Amino acid sequence: MVDRKPPGGVDVTTPNSARIYDFMLGGKDNFAADRAAVEEILKAFPESREGARINRKFLGDVVRFMARDQGIRQFVDVGAGLPTQDNVHQVAQAVAPDARVVYVDNDPVVCVHGRAILANVAGVAMIEADIADGEKITTAAAGTGLIDWSEPVGVLMVAVLHHVADPYDQVAKIREAMAPGSFLVVSHMSVAESRRGDTDQVNDAYSTARGSGLFPRTIEEINRFFGDFEQLDTVDFIDTAVLRRFAALGWGGLARKP
Repeated sequence: MVDRKPPGGVDVTTPNSARIYDFMLGGKDNFAADRAAVEEILKAFPESREGARINRKFLGDVVRFMARDQGIRQFVDVGAGLPTQDNVHQVAQAVAPDARVVYVDNDPVVCVHGRAILANVAGVAMIEADIADGEKITTAAAGTGLIDWSEPVGVLMVAVLHHVADPYDQVAKIREAMAPGSFLVVSHMSVAESRRGDTDQVNDAYSTARGSGLFPRTIEEINRFFGDFEQLDTVDFIDTAVLRRFAALGWGGLARKP
C-alpha cells in the first residue's frame, strides 16, 4: 500500500489513535505504524474493526435523527479524530445544508491533518482542545462563529471517553453550557470481566499511540455521563440488528436536555 504524502508537521512513524480508527473504517489517511498497531489490536479483539464500523453507523444515525427529526443545526464533535468516513458534517449537511459542525481534538497532529482535509469545506471548523478542559471546548467552539450555546446543539462524544481516565466533571461542564433542547451522544467501550486480559492487550497497543489509553466502563458508569438528561430509546431510529451488535461490543446512547 502506497501512503499519501502527509501534511507538514505530521509524524508518520508513531501510531496515532485517530489514524488507527481511520484504517479500521477503510480510510486512506493512515500510515504503516498505524496499520501495525491495528494488527496488534485485532489479535486481542478480532471484532474491533466491526466495532469501529458499527460505531460509525451509530454516529451517522444519531446525527441524521437530530438534523432531520429534531431540527438541530449545530454540532460539536468532541474527540473527533480525523474527518474520515461518513463525517458528521457530511451526514448533517445532506439533511440540512445550513448545518454547522465544529470538530474538537486534543492532538495537534490530528488538528493539522484535519484542517488540511477540511480546508475547503463550508460551515465546518476544527479546534484543538482537550476533554480535560470543558470550558475551553465551549469557548473555542463559540469562537469559531459556528456555535451558539444559547441555541440547541448536538454534542457528540463518540468512542472518546473510554480513552480518558476520569472525565465526569468535564462532561458535566459541557452539559451545563448546552441550551434546553440540546442533545448529548455518547458511545463507549464496555467489556466483560472475562475479557479483561484482552482489554489489557489492546491497552498495550494503544499505549504506543499518541495520546491514548483505554478505560472500559460498565453500562451504569457510562450512563452517568448523561447526568439528568432524558435518554431516548434509540430503537426508534437505529436498526435493531446494529443495536444488538453494538451491545456486544460497547454501549451508546442519546439524551435530550430538558
